[in-house]
Amino acid sequence: MCDHCCSPTGSHPGLLALRNAKSANFGKKNFTKEEVLEIAKKENVHFVNLQFSDLLGMSKAVTIPVHKLEDVIDRNMWFDGSSVEGFTRIFESDMYLKPDLATFSVLPWTRGRGDSTARLICDVYMPDGKPFEGDPRYILKKMLKKAESMGFSFNTGPELEFFLFKKNGGKLSPLPHDYAGYFDQTTDLATDIRKDMSLALDQMGVEVEALHHEVAAGQHEIDFKYGNALTTADSAVSLKLVLKAIADMYGLHATFMPKPIAGINGSGMHVHQSLFKGGENAFYDENDDYKLSKIARSYIAGQLKHVRAMNAVMNPIVNSYKRLVAGYEAPVYIAWASRNRSALIRIPKFIEGNTKAVRAELRCPDPSCNPYLAFAVMLAAGLDGIENNLTPPAPVEENIYELSDEEAKEKGIGNLSENLYVALEELKNSKLMREVLGEHTFEAIYRGGMAMWDEFRMQVTQYEIDKYLEIY
Repeated sequence: MCDHCCSPTGSHPGLLALRNAKSANFGKKNFTKEEVLEIAKKENVHFVNLQFSDLLGMSKAVTIPVHKLEDVIDRNMWFDGSSVEGFTRIFESDMYLKPDLATFSVLPWTRGRGDSTARLICDVYMPDGKPFEGDPRYILKKMLKKAESMGFSFNTGPELEFFLFKKNGGKLSPLPHDYAGYFDQTTDLATDIRKDMSLALDQMGVEVEALHHEVAAGQHEIDFKYGNALTTADSAVSLKLVLKAIADMYGLHATFMPKPIAGINGSGMHVHQSLFKGGENAFYDENDDYKLSKIARSYIAGQLKHVRAMNAVMNPIVNSYKRLVAGYEAPVYIAWASRNRSALIRIPKFIEGNTKAVRAELRCPDPSCNPYLAFAVMLAAGLDGIENNLTPPAPVEENIYELSDEEAKEKGIGNLSENLYVALEELKNSKLMREVLGEHTFEAIYRGGMAMWDEFRMQVTQYEIDKYLEIY
């Protein structure tokens, strides 16, 4: 990598381009075809990435020259889906991408090249014109339609934590970029990096609300606006793409791996959630001690009931469960509360008059998950609680980590899935998860997860070598 890419002042031409650009406010309205073509011309766009997500939540894209853009908007873009993780078999490979014009934006760091690249998030369709049942975005859309049929709209606000690591002689290793702590200023070496990341997000229509250093060395968080679940899922996918690109321009690597370093905090993706009905917050009840409506309590009860199966989707890799252990601020126990941050679901403090802010924060998901699928299973579990009029157990405001096993059992407090294998078995036995994911996606997640687990359990780790080689 060239010297300016590694410069601590961030003098990469892509960074200079995004700093000099004004916020384009892309992604904040439904563009017409004519508006998209006009913006592409004005922004000197030469290429367009037709972006979609595989089952693992990885961004995939087919790049087209801009002269093909109008044709693709009118007639879509065919591609071979047989090599995409979790998609079709080889004899069912033909699929097409249908661009969502509301997601059009220019990748800000490409402006400095003189041949800007834009992106469009796409939905995946089969040759017969039906949505592909394994498209994560479609799975979330299906659940949003179900909520709509019950009179609800679903809002989410994910908080994705991430690490910035140095590239040690070009080799990637978990070497933190700095050793600052929570909200630190004087020892925080990534202040300007986070600002550049935020500028890029803003120019792509992702409205950033806060950015700061997190608890662990080299760990950070950038939060964006709470809103419609489909929009925030799109924003979460965009955030991962942007942060990795900007970090690379600084000669760093941004990772959303849940637990890259043992002995320090891992990275979570806490998700704030609420249902609205007729423009009003369906979670709010002024007469309740927690300001929670019966709908909110049933929603919480549904998530507590199904969370061990949901873990397989919200915590989808072996490493996810290295984070979900006591002692590092991550949840372990199935309980809810308001003040208690050791609880799985937390109800943020109510601010008088701010009824629209009443919400439930689910704290176990991590940023390795596919946000479309994670939001879909969260909503499914919550709606199941509402449909079946479930009642949650009493809130637990004491520190659950300090309870003995017997005390926890007496209070009816269970544990999250202990590892990926347990989560996958819970998933396999969940009728609800099978329904929301669909047979295709359900089987792909289960098979892929089990293959990952088998690969992991056959490894001989450095821990085992250090612990047993000399003794035995």
